[in-house]
Amino acid sequence: MSFVTTLIEPQAPPPAPPKAFTAGRFFGNAFLGVWLALAIGIFMMIVGGWDPEKFAKYGPNYLSGLGVTLLLVVCSVVLGGLISLPLAFARMSKNPVLSWIAYGYVYFFRGTPLLTQLFLVYYGLGSFSAELKAMGVWWFFRDAWNCALLAFTLNTAAYQAEILRGAIQSVPRGQHEGADALGLPKKVAFFKVILPQALIVALRPYGNEIILMIKGSAIVAIVTVLDLMGETRLAFSRTFDYQAYLWAALMYLLMVELLRNIWAWLETRLTRHLKR
Repeated sequence: MSFVTTLIEPQAPPPAPPKAFTAGRFFGNAFLGVWLALAIGIFMMIVGGWDPEKFAKYGPNYLSGLGVTLLLVVCSVVLGGLISLPLAFARMSKNPVLSWIAYGYVYFFRGTPLLTQLFLVYYGLGSFSAELKAMGVWWFFRDAWNCALLAFTLNTAAYQAEILRGAIQSVPRGQHEGADALGLPKKVAFFKVILPQALIVALRPYGNEIILMIKGSAIVAIVTVLDLMGETRLAFSRTFDYQAYLWAALMYLLMVELLRNIWAWLETRLTRHLKR
């Protein structure tokens, strides 16, 4: 008996039918075309109007303002993080007094504009200069940068407290029960078991909060702080060249994009054990 083996060559799948050209696709392509033409026009305008003398003159000022912006954001985020931990505990406390005080704090600073809070600290507390001098703290509130730091710290503390509270409450109940089964003290269980898991959950919201702080820091230029936007306004008042704001926009974009990539790498690094 003989066996005949027939080799059947696999056939390529039939080509997909072309997509119908709908009105939605037409307007979408037209919209993208307009944006592309606008981007090319802006690029050509920048190249054509580039003034190296202005850039060389005001470039150092921009770098100085960038340093002020970064210092303000870093200090306010770190100080706000220190305040947010006890604030989050107070929000989760079974003591109604602590819980309502923390709730009122978070409600106010999350429910009002950051610009209003800055004005309340800078102009509002400035109205009580005599009382502040008597208390010996006027040296702090007479400096616009200190007022901006205080307002930004109080604001981001409210947001970070809610981020941390939500992250802690998202940790499964089984983790608490497992720590109790091992006989771990409450404090050790929280800092060694619960908090590390909560911080991984809160990592991305923390990144978003820092990005919002970077972009929101531009408002401190209104109260005479020479941050990046403050130096930009000063350069524009002397040159009346729109590129002064364009340079600032590119620097803000660079900061946000750099932070976004760093945060993505950090998130991938810290959560690599969850993907195995």
